[in-house]
Amino acid sequence: ADIVRRSKKKIFLVANKVDTGDKTYLASEFYSLGLGDPFPVSGTNGSGTGELLDELVKHLGPEEENAEEEIPRIAIVGRPNAGKSSIVNVLIGEEKHIVTDIAGTTRDAIDTRFKGFGHDLLLIDTAGLRKKTKVHEDIEFYSVMRSIRAIEECDVCMLVVDAKEGFEGQDLNIFSLAEKNKKGVVILVNKWDLVEDKTNKTTKEMEEEIRHKLQPFRDVPIVFTSAVTKQRILKALEIAIKVYENRKKRISTSQLNEVMLPLIENYPPPAVKASYVKIKYVTQLPTKTPVFAFFCNHPQYIQDSYKRFLENKLRENFDFNGVPVSVVFRKK
Repeated sequence: ADIVRRSKKKIFLVANKVDTGDKTYLASEFYSLGLGDPFPVSGTNGSGTGELLDELVKHLGPEEENAEEEIPRIAIVGRPNAGKSSIVNVLIGEEKHIVTDIAGTTRDAIDTRFKGFGHDLLLIDTAGLRKKTKVHEDIEFYSVMRSIRAIEECDVCMLVVDAKEGFEGQDLNIFSLAEKNKKGVVILVNKWDLVEDKTNKTTKEMEEEIRHKLQPFRDVPIVFTSAVTKQRILKALEIAIKVYENRKKRISTSQLNEVMLPLIENYPPPAVKASYVKIKYVTQLPTKTPVFAFFCNHPQYIQDSYKRFLENKLRENFDFNGVPVSVVFRKK
């Protein structure tokens, strides 16, 4: 009570464990602390908490908008020991995050506000994601859940891959999780300095190998980095910002129809059951991620192969590098 009184701040005196009415009078002995009227409450059954909260909100200031919601949220994700924390340390210029050779050092998702090189964003360092069968500790289970939540709440995922081990099945699983949640993705092949010194594998070979495994989603930027030599770390961040901008991009309806309708006319959808599918026009829907609606007479007859064709043409004519694009068909 003496420490709290010296803070010169508004004080609420709460007498807990008043679980029954006959214990209410016991709270009166706390008047001797000189901190005002005690609030008798019960954490077990919740009695008295309403009065406490009513008084509490009277002393709160006006609600302020969270500025962090307006800035890019970039999550650094990947398998354990891929170098995620090292990359964050290089970007912020200090050894804020613990880095060791032991896999699984990072246990929680850690937010860091980054302001530098003309950028203002939030970097989220996450715990490594291993296969479910390899997660045995309770603490690692909750670390994985926090990492998955970070992916769900971010704008762009920087997927860090260990260049020595290559792009493995778990990397593909993490990529699929980000793509399923409609997040922008940049792949960082980290520890490239170790590969360059010991093997003859070139960046072109590694890049083609990764893109082959990502099929059919190949339109994703791949950057070869090294946290030790600080090689291309800033470039990776700049690409992530560009992917963030691509994810928010809006294309006007007139521009879309001017570009897409001639392409559709030259390569129309295949006829199904003697019915010709005619696409009338296209527009971008007002969603957080790029979704394009094609209005036609028989949307149920559009095949997946033609849907991928339209998506590829959208990517060719409008820069959506690193961003999942959704194509939907509606009845006109």
